[in-house]
Amino acid sequence: MITDYITLAFRNLTKRKLRSWLTMLGIFVSIATIFVLIAVSLGFQVAVEEQFKQLGTDKFFIMPKGQLAGPGTSGAVSLTKADADVVERVTGVRDISYFYVSNSKIEFKNQKKYFMVASFPSDRWKLFKDVSSLKLDEGQYPSIRDRGKVFLGSQYKYNKIFNTPIKSGDKLTIDGVDFKISGIVAPLGNAQDDRNIYMYYEDFQKISNSTSIQEIIVQVNPGEDIEEVANRTDKKLMNFRGVTDKTKDFTILTPEELLSSFASILSIVTGFLLGVAAISLLVGAIGITNTMYTSVLERTKEIGVMKAVGAKNSDILTIFLIESGLLGLTGGVIGVLLGMGIGKLIEYIAVHVIQTTLLRVVFPTYLILGCLAFAFLVGAISGTWPAYRASRIRPVDALRYE
Repeated sequence: MITDYITLAFRNLTKRKLRSWLTMLGIFVSIATIFVLIAVSLGFQVAVEEQFKQLGTDKFFIMPKGQLAGPGTSGAVSLTKADADVVERVTGVRDISYFYVSNSKIEFKNQKKYFMVASFPSDRWKLFKDVSSLKLDEGQYPSIRDRGKVFLGSQYKYNKIFNTPIKSGDKLTIDGVDFKISGIVAPLGNAQDDRNIYMYYEDFQKISNSTSIQEIIVQVNPGEDIEEVANRTDKKLMNFRGVTDKTKDFTILTPEELLSSFASILSIVTGFLLGVAAISLLVGAIGITNTMYTSVLERTKEIGVMKAVGAKNSDILTIFLIESGLLGLTGGVIGVLLGMGIGKLIEYIAVHVIQTTLLRVVFPTYLILGCLAFAFLVGAISGTWPAYRASRIRPVDALRYE
């Protein structure tokens, strides 16, 4: 019986192709929007979690308070080598690294541009490399005894930052000082990082007199509780800098706190965008209600004939509910397919244009099935009142309807 209902409902919809397509338009646009937003959110979450796995669970970070995620964003507050020395002496700390940054003038073959230079003490290089996930694309890293050598992010080689791609062995000038390129770093997937220039602090002092540390990276001993070591570090550094909980001018972030911060921001943005998508879904639902209501009026006499030959109110109700549900489901299928295409386009643009691997999409089975079920329910619920109205029509009135 249910198969007959579906067949009849499908036949009725195909008779009104243009109206059905216009009705489904609001549904598949809203489902596509919702699908893309959730797919991108899930993909971003996966990408961030992968980044934190690379960092490991034995490291935390100390930054001047108020500093944003990007380098060079701190205000008047700064950390110094003296602070780093205090941190290194905290019980449970295995190793530390830290780095300085400068926005410097870069000259290469008569072209001048400004980019970020990151520097670190040569004896603190290994931990910095591990945390930054730096891998060579070509050339080699400078040895800790090398001076006058730098290595560059991948965009200098692949993205034509200058008219001529830079390769190992080339020379460039940074703030008036000549340096030799020892190597090129493999793409990190972040446009900002892939434009960085890296050098040892011993060379950095030739181009800048800054002693402000951008960030201190702390690695704890194996078996230590990272939260306890972070708390000990917090107290020691507060005491050394002469600050209280109210006046504290630095921030300590563990991997869990960083991940939680990203998740909170992502949830707020996603929630707002889903709210916008819900408006278009409401418009689609109203369209289905209107279409089904019009269909009831047009088919009043047909309903009378069906009842006259023995159709029950429940039969009429089921047929119209299935019709509206099919409208929603078909719109959902188109919306999911459209969402997949848009999602893959976003991922392609992110990788090849924006140069980041953080913006990606994932299509778990539960998301696909969930969107389809949701679209069907929206359609069925939107058609409930028209279907109920159709089921209550009296056969005598329906047969006389013109």
